Amino acid sequence: MLNFFFILAGLLILILGGNWLLKAAVALSLKLDIPRIVIGMTVVSFATSAPELIVSVKAALNGFPDLALGNVVGSNIANLGLVLAITITLGNIEVRKSFYTVDWPMVMLASLMFFGFIYFDKELTRGEGIIMLVALFVFLIYLLRFQKVAVAGNLLEDDVPLPLYKTVWLLGIGGTALWAGSELLINGAVGVASSLGVSERLIGISIVSVGTSIPELAASVVAVLKKEKSISLGNLLGSNIFNLLAVMGITSVITPVTVLDEQLLKSDIFWMLGFSFLVLPLVFLPRGLRLGWRDGIFLILGYIIFLYISFQ
Repeated sequence: MLNFFFILAGLLILILGGNWLLKAAVALSLKLDIPRIVIGMTVVSFATSAPELIVSVKAALNGFPDLALGNVVGSNIANLGLVLAITITLGNIEVRKSFYTVDWPMVMLASLMFFGFIYFDKELTRGEGIIMLVALFVFLIYLLRFQKVAVAGNLLEDDVPLPLYKTVWLLGIGGTALWAGSELLINGAVGVASSLGVSERLIGISIVSVGTSIPELAASVVAVLKKEKSISLGNLLGSNIFNLLAVMGITSVITPVTVLDEQLLKSDIFWMLGFSFLVLPLVFLPRGLRLGWRDGIFLILGYIIFLYISFQ
């Protein structure tokens, strides 16, 4: 019971810490006169991926690589099979042209790059991590120079500069919260895995990954309920790209990540590829460039089947 409390407390502190860090990072960027489009694509994206990054790095450093990998692979599956599914069940999403010209191809490229690096030798090395980070950097440069329409959904609207003392305070408390939350979450997750007799990988692809996807789910549901047009499939796909290239790239540069539970390679990674690919036909069928409630139900059923098979 105590371990579940650690998980819940860790997730709550991670979410709060990520939010504080995001506010501080945006305020600092505005103070430095960085263009809003650059802030949206870099600062915001990195800050919102901070919980996944901290959890994966600490899990890998603490000797739980399957928890680190399960967190990222599970988050990518949850972003599409749960977050996107619930969002489009509540309301239709009109998909932009940039989905099939930029977002989806890049998700597949990042997913296949990750697959190629880890599937054959069961390890993500520092060299491979550097390649993933370089790929992310090239992708961001391409978006900022040639595809500004594709990143319109990431533009900031209401953020205002904060006093320097408040920015520094938020940076400090946000970073501390991320560290403390990750400690609680990892200790709780490992404790639950031990007490239930399941692997760290299973806890990573279920409890941890869903927990670190809660901010995206909350933001998406609120946007749909408010009927905001800014909600886009591109934002969730962008989160998946950052999870693979930034989170796993940085984690493997800090410490090489080795697969211990081979089910991650025999099953989970193929589910991740499958969900990523599946979005393309769903967007075009039966009506072009739209996702609706039927697609949402289909994705949720797929996610339930994934969890059921994983725990068998």
